[in-house]
Amino acid sequence: MENIFPLQGTLMHYDWGGQHFLPELLGIANEQGKPFAEYWMGAHPKSSSNILVNNQPVNLLNAIYAEPNHFLGERVAARFGSLPFLLKIQDVQHILSIQVHPTLEEAIAGFDKEEKAGIPIDALQRNYKDKNHKPEMLVTLSDFWLLHGFCEPELISKRLEENPEFNILKPLFNKDGLKAVYQFVMEMEPADTHYWLLNLVKREIRKKREGQLTPEEPGWWVARLYPEGEEPEQIDKAIFSIYLLNIVNLPKGASLFQSAGLPHAYMQGQCVELMSNSDNVLRAGLTPKHIDVPELIRLTRFETTHPNIQFGQNALAGETQFPVPVDDFALTRLNITPEMNYQHRSSSPEILVVTEGAALFNQELVLKRGESVYILPETEYQITSSGSVSLFRAWVP
Repeated sequence: MENIFPLQGTLMHYDWGGQHFLPELLGIANEQGKPFAEYWMGAHPKSSSNILVNNQPVNLLNAIYAEPNHFLGERVAARFGSLPFLLKIQDVQHILSIQVHPTLEEAIAGFDKEEKAGIPIDALQRNYKDKNHKPEMLVTLSDFWLLHGFCEPELISKRLEENPEFNILKPLFNKDGLKAVYQFVMEMEPADTHYWLLNLVKREIRKKREGQLTPEEPGWWVARLYPEGEEPEQIDKAIFSIYLLNIVNLPKGASLFQSAGLPHAYMQGQCVELMSNSDNVLRAGLTPKHIDVPELIRLTRFETTHPNIQFGQNALAGETQFPVPVDDFALTRLNITPEMNYQHRSSSPEILVVTEGAALFNQELVLKRGESVYILPETEYQITSSGSVSLFRAWVP
């Protein structure tokens, strides 16, 4: 099939990843017990996928550069110049860094500023790796927990009152609001915040051990960050964010969109994530990576967020679409049963990945769980299966 290419993604072994889900999904051994955090499918400059052309691996990013109209189609090539999305499967075992992403305008300005300052693109202190925004859509593959936007002011006020360490912040919150409180904490010296938060962390560890906390409470996640029975060596001031942000529990099959300026962090579970093809992240902490507090504060939207949890919209038979307010990408889940013959014509480049079962493309190519394909624009294809199969299709609307 000249228009449908088997795709080989790339793995990211970040410390927060699990040891079992992705190796089992991809059918690879993990005898060393390494963390498997993310599986990338796309043409990101940091780590592009390969496509198999005549059974030979070809770097997808290089193929697109060489023949953009062929691999992207004229519409997408003219609009974006590259594959505008990155599809990931993630296994979150430990909380990620609390982070925000820039708007498109902020990314362009930030990139140009760092270029003029002569900061190398791969420098550790670099904030902007490209000129793109990074909106994200996640669809859960399991029960999933995350932080997503700021809580209602009443709940924040309550948490400042019920934790003695935070009482000193209540007057500032009442007078100058959320941004002033957050900036005050994030600009404190690490040694000061360690001693300020030490008793809080010890108390949360004890309460979790004694069964007094549930995952709906910030303290449950704070305690989970630190080993029991050990004195925390250095408490990250970013744990304060956990008391300010919405703790969201998503069941399997739910979706949530993360827009620019929205503070968030994944905490536990597996998901499919689709985002713009960018690596621009401003981090508040809980990470060994670069942290730029002034830039983070500048980009963050200090407003109440009501999580807009969605379960997709039924389209054609077997299709569930997850609408997003951007034109870089779209995501569809396909659930195909033996009696179905799913037929489709691609309007843009597409990446499809199987998350459950096995699928047969055009009666020729078998895709098993964890396998994926890259499909050229204007390609007609059909998918059948002898059992039930679930796939995710990423494309450009």
